[in-house]
Amino acid sequence: MTILNIAYILLLLAEGPIAFYFLVPPFMLLVHRLRIRKGGKRRIDRLPDLTDKKFRFHLIITAHEETAFLPPLLDSIRRQTYGEHVTYIVADCCDPSLNFDDPRTVTLHPPQALNSKIKSIEYAIASFREEPDAVIILDADNLLHPRFMETMNRYFRKGFRAVQADFRAKNTDTDFARMDAMGDLFNFFVEREMRMELGLSSAIWGAGIAFAYPLYEGIRYKDFLGGFDKMLQIHLASQVKQIAFAREAILYDEKITDGAALEKQRTRWISSQFKYKKANFTFLGRALRSMNLNRIFFGYINVRPPLFMLLMLAGMFFILHLFYQPVFSLIWAIILFLFALSFILIVRIRAGSHAFSRTFLQLPRFIIRQALATLKIKRASRSFLKTRHTKLVYITDLLRDAGDPLQGD
Repeated sequence: MTILNIAYILLLLAEGPIAFYFLVPPFMLLVHRLRIRKGGKRRIDRLPDLTDKKFRFHLIITAHEETAFLPPLLDSIRRQTYGEHVTYIVADCCDPSLNFDDPRTVTLHPPQALNSKIKSIEYAIASFREEPDAVIILDADNLLHPRFMETMNRYFRKGFRAVQADFRAKNTDTDFARMDAMGDLFNFFVEREMRMELGLSSAIWGAGIAFAYPLYEGIRYKDFLGGFDKMLQIHLASQVKQIAFAREAILYDEKITDGAALEKQRTRWISSQFKYKKANFTFLGRALRSMNLNRIFFGYINVRPPLFMLLMLAGMFFILHLFYQPVFSLIWAIILFLFALSFILIVRIRAGSHAFSRTFLQLPRFIIRQALATLKIKRASRSFLKTRHTKLVYITDLLRDAGDPLQGD
């Protein structure tokens, strides 16, 4: 056997794990279709309440420099149908006179600049006036649906100790905003909604994650420049049986509006993904030793490279096989077709319409911008890359536009 043949066999062995990532979305879509066809109930509806307790939540809002978005967020919190909560605002590098006349809102002004979401969260926890049952992390530009807290309490009553909320876009008025929203629709279906239905731990996000207060103890971050959610999800997945996903707990956030904003955002995200790659491999190794299928799947998905890198690898495999074994090129063409088709169908299912149909052709621009962001990841390891927000809107406006009757008073 020649060295070339050996290299080709090793290449084929390496392709299997990559192909698996592309086949997960079609599989999840198939499971979804079968469940709908059989008229089965969602998993959360089949689980009994383990308690009738009203859980006490502490919401932490991390605000850095920007304060214009706090009134709309606090307004959405005031309109909650569930009242057992207190809000802590960490006003980092904000106007020191900032304060809100609300007995359930505590405004904290760190004496020194924190310039870090991780530090802001830890500062808020250290300032708690009483111990809550659970903590919910929010960004200053978020908005909450009126039933957000009520839904979180419902999931905690069923025994879950870590619950990720669903995301909706506040804005879809530019091509990049729509593409960003499409990414959320796809990822939340594959990595959260369907994992929940299969009894697997859902991936978490940097906002809208609720977790039992004692769970935060013991978490250690590599540094304070990013990756809060990457390390937190490893920690939570190690501590709980399943991280739940609550589709009815809706959080609205702002989508990026242009290519430059996308590059800055993805530079920070990709940097944090690589920063905690070793921790993810360690988690996967422990899951394999314990033969815990839930954690094996969770860890295996977390060690994958960003999607645009996987697409580049798949394209390379397709081209290489054309010169050696064209049948494998055909297999890769089928795999990529199934992935693309599932992406389109999932976005349409989650959006509930064909509103994004014209935007699918713009996705190569999105991929190119992410590739450019990779070239700048060293910046994220040296500085605090902040995403600026511009979409100032109140929850009543969003609900009215969506035809949601629950608009509060």
